[in-house]
Amino acid sequence: MEQNTVITDLVTKARAAARQIENYTQRQIDDVCLAIAWEVYKDENIQQLAKLAVEDSGMGVYEDKIKKHKGKIMGVISDVTSPDAKSVGVIEYDAGKGITKYAKPVGVVGALCPVTNPTATPGSNAVTILKGRNAVIFAPHPRAKKATALAVQFMRNGLKKAGAPEDLIQVIEEPSVELSNQLMAAVDVVMATGGGAMVKAAYSSGTPSFGVGPGNACSIVAEDADVDDVAAKVFMSKTFDNATSCSSENSLIIHNSLYDKLTAALVKLGTYVVSDMERAALKSLMWKEDKTGHMVINAKIVCQSAVKIAADAGIALSDSIKMILVAGESEIEKDLFAKEKLSPVLTVYRFDTFDEAMSILIRLTDNYGTGHSCGIHTFNKNYIERIGLTMRSSRILVRQPQAQGNGGAFFNGMPSTVTLGCGTWGGNITTENINYRHFINVTWLSEPIERKRPTDEEMWGDFFKKFGR
Repeated sequence: MEQNTVITDLVTKARAAARQIENYTQRQIDDVCLAIAWEVYKDENIQQLAKLAVEDSGMGVYEDKIKKHKGKIMGVISDVTSPDAKSVGVIEYDAGKGITKYAKPVGVVGALCPVTNPTATPGSNAVTILKGRNAVIFAPHPRAKKATALAVQFMRNGLKKAGAPEDLIQVIEEPSVELSNQLMAAVDVVMATGGGAMVKAAYSSGTPSFGVGPGNACSIVAEDADVDDVAAKVFMSKTFDNATSCSSENSLIIHNSLYDKLTAALVKLGTYVVSDMERAALKSLMWKEDKTGHMVINAKIVCQSAVKIAADAGIALSDSIKMILVAGESEIEKDLFAKEKLSPVLTVYRFDTFDEAMSILIRLTDNYGTGHSCGIHTFNKNYIERIGLTMRSSRILVRQPQAQGNGGAFFNGMPSTVTLGCGTWGGNITTENINYRHFINVTWLSEPIERKRPTDEEMWGDFFKKFGR
């Protein structure tokens, strides 16, 4: 494929800008991060970004996008400017092992942005990437290119104020699949935040890539859970920004003794429970057959309001309704409502024993979203330990709203990010929340030490006593 001059020019400018900061001190690069973060955090700029993000993409809620910026940007900048967040020079020294570790840039990063989060994603990722003295080029979704471009312009203004080269942060102004593919082939590292097709393309680019697996966050509500607390957290999480987050709960597995109480609490907050007939109409709207004969989510319902989705399915709801509740079916693997829905539609299941709850949870996440996340609302330490030991999930939240908690929050200790690795379970290289540490190369300098080599007896003595030689 012949390299497009647009990509060539962007990468050339990015490399030149990165060379200008290769000798920045930790304080200098932290000031750069503070400068760009402020531009996508201060109220007057966030208001413009939130407004344009909704208008450009046709998704989400203006007020929630403002909250998202405030939460994500503050979380990431707090992480990268903490005293122990070292990304320049010596970052670790172990005298006993004679090891000194030096941090160095990875180079130019190509960052793909999702249509569901076109401004907070580049804002968070730019801070994360520049922390390592790298440059970044954003490839926005065509349906949100204006919003992402505005976020980039604000951050370039921040770079200028800090005296840093503006070309450390750039954007493809007229994005396309072809340009994104060429960008991924031309940079040093790819950061793909978005859908499965995007991530697959990143992994096929031949460039080292960080991607994410599909989400399908599901939570168990045990018999000892605080019903009002669960209802408030789940409702907040699922309705936030019309469920643009891949971490929004998609299913609740509720103990029978709490099922009616929790359902009633959710209804009181603004939830509508569909009938069997309405469920069928909703299903017909929410999934469509693609060219290959597979049932896929209807793009027209993604991150839309509960009222609009219901209306398009022929169900009239009052404007006070923010979430739709659907009963799950026993044949989980055949039920489309058991999958990620990218909308304020929540599926609910019942259970009597914890074994049953775990079985449902495993089936749900193995069917769709393996490796991403799950949660549990309980105070039972045995339940918590069991879910931790058992689940093939990269992150498990206890008594927390998943949309707000998975990517890091001030009420938990998860690293702040908008990109969630899902491990080999989800086809990714890491299970971690992608953060600045993933965008530094580390040189290990080894000096000789005095170390006693163990004898055979010291190493295998106990083993020999048990099993013989």
